[in-house]
Amino acid sequence: MIPFNNIDKTWTLFLDRDGVINHEKHMDYIHTWPEFVFYDGVIEAVAIFTGLFNRIVVVTNQKGVGKGLTSLENLHDIHANMQQHIESGGGKIDAIYFCPDLNEDSPNRKPNPGMGWMAKADFPEIDFSKSIMIGNTISDMTFGKNIGAYTVFLPTTRPDVALDDHRIDHVSDSLLDFAGLLSK
Repeated sequence: MIPFNNIDKTWTLFLDRDGVINHEKHMDYIHTWPEFVFYDGVIEAVAIFTGLFNRIVVVTNQKGVGKGLTSLENLHDIHANMQQHIESGGGKIDAIYFCPDLNEDSPNRKPNPGMGWMAKADFPEIDFSKSIMIGNTISDMTFGKNIGAYTVFLPTTRPDVALDDHRIDHVSDSLLDFAGLLSK
């Protein structure tokens, strides 16, 4: 159970990207900035999270890069534009980590914990036991558990996931709904 009343500026928030921050493309990847569409309320939610958490970190698998379908230049452009819009709305993302690896055994590919360890190397104050991972897949939930974080599942793209799965600590309809719950 997430200790909602204890969340303060010593906590870290990990966010998946596609299906959490922006709409996923079914059976495809987001290749360019014009294809990136924020979910309603995300910019407002990240502004709320910025007031609550010490660090906000995006961790995203990006197989499209590894397959040569999305260029690194376009990925960096997507992330720069995403951050600019979030900052314009009063929020911040401290870091974005992505894994282009195709091999499911890659230590950095979620559900493996590599991107969490990268974040901790860059921000040593991160305490995984005071962290929350928000995602839209069981892989995201497993990543959260693998780093010792609490998990929040958003059923945005996977309505068939059993919400009583042991890897899910909380379910919210959207980032904004979860931000509203924390800001009460």
